[in-house]
Amino acid sequence: MPRSLDLNSAATLPGGVRMPYFGLGVWQAEKGAQTREAVRAALALGYRHIDTARAYGNEEDVGAAIRDSGVPREEVFVVTKLWNKDHGYDQALEAFEKSNRRLGLGYVDLYLIHWPVEGLRGDTWRAFEKLLRDGACRAIGVSNYTTRHLQELLDTAQTPPAVNQVEFHPFLYQRQLLEYCRGKGIQLEAYSPLVQGRKFDDPVIQDIARMHARTPAQVMIRWCLEHEVVVIPKSVNRQRLEENARVFDFALDADDMARLDGLDEGLRVCWDPTDAR
Repeated sequence: MPRSLDLNSAATLPGGVRMPYFGLGVWQAEKGAQTREAVRAALALGYRHIDTARAYGNEEDVGAAIRDSGVPREEVFVVTKLWNKDHGYDQALEAFEKSNRRLGLGYVDLYLIHWPVEGLRGDTWRAFEKLLRDGACRAIGVSNYTTRHLQELLDTAQTPPAVNQVEFHPFLYQRQLLEYCRGKGIQLEAYSPLVQGRKFDDPVIQDIARMHARTPAQVMIRWCLEHEVVVIPKSVNRQRLEENARVFDFALDADDMARLDGLDEGLRVCWDPTDAR
């Protein structure tokens, strides 16, 4: 990953769609003023990628904040997700229309399957392919898919997923999944990249942060970027939003990366899709 990265740097998805490497996740951001203020603050700081979901209950607030920000719609990459109860062909199409109306932005840049629901995800993907063909969204993808789920999808899909969003951080370095996605042309995206703050006091994280005069959060975000993984740290605090974004004027060298890679302990702080059938 080159040092010349900045807030506008983006991965290129199929069809030439640009997905900023850095964005804001709004999971657990409260509906209403908290979400709106966080999104407005992020956009003012230069963020151009906002990730929400039907399950978060704040799609309407994300859309309102973007509309009120003064930033042109086409400059903001907006992601939302289909929740588990909405799987199935007709159900997925209806759920998308509801999400799109709540956002009120005209279209969605990336629509993700939030979880690989058993027995229905194939029909759901056909609906996603229709949404893509119809231009309702610019890219389609999945979340919480293991290599097994991805291979199942690729065996039948007309259009492969552009993105797989999973928990990914130095303490859950999913190397095999990352390499698999690279080999299939699927962009990996990291949620919970800061391990919900549980590992900020780790001695290796602390040492590397001191060497670079950075915070533990900045080191962990930069680690994702060095692996060419899209990253969406969550915060509703303006100071933290600013801190999280200041990761483009330093880099981690090979020794730093090896030490961080070596922290992997299979730690999950969110959901574990390994046994999802």
